[in-house]
Amino acid sequence: MIIEHIKAADLKTNNWSGGTTTQLVIYPKDSDYKKQNFLFRLSTARVECEESTFTKLCGISRKLMILDGEIKIEHKNHHSKTLKKFEQDSFEGDWNTKSYGKAVDFNLMTKGNTKGKIESLVIKNKKKISINSDFNFYGLYVYSGEIKILVNSKEIRLLKGDFLSINCGKTKNEIEITTDNLTEIILTQIRFN
Repeated sequence: MIIEHIKAADLKTNNWSGGTTTQLVIYPKDSDYKKQNFLFRLSTARVECEESTFTKLCGISRKLMILDGEIKIEHKNHHSKTLKKFEQDSFEGDWNTKSYGKAVDFNLMTKGNTKGKIESLVIKNKKKISINSDFNFYGLYVYSGEIKILVNSKEIRLLKGDFLSINCGKTKNEIEITTDNLTEIILTQIRFN
């Protein structure tokens, strides 16, 4: 099991046509987003324009969750929906996609046979998450608040904006999350070959 704590201050933020984006993790580590040679990528984005056109990413499946604000997302010839806090949408990267409204969102991009899911966790004091061989990778992003995580008898403290990646291979473990305050976390679980 490989555990990596990435502090908010160490994450890189870049501009895109509709605002800014912050990459949390890309796998494998030596992958290049522009070359699209990754199995998965996790990021957050701040949508600062009222209307945004999504970059086409052929061969990439996407999941997008709103963290703050509200957007209407339209996929030409597919579907459209309005997304509010912690609501999500799944779509293919080669679709013609536009969004309307300003928001902060969380993005999961996967390629090929790589599959993943994202969910929001609102924790008030203590929660246990089982890590098992169903997924190879777990990611925890602290959107608000702060938490302590106990994994393999090791305690890790995550603050707002921090990201914890757990590449667990085929091990079975349990993560215990505790917090003194209300904390919002995005949990990502990914299966890859």
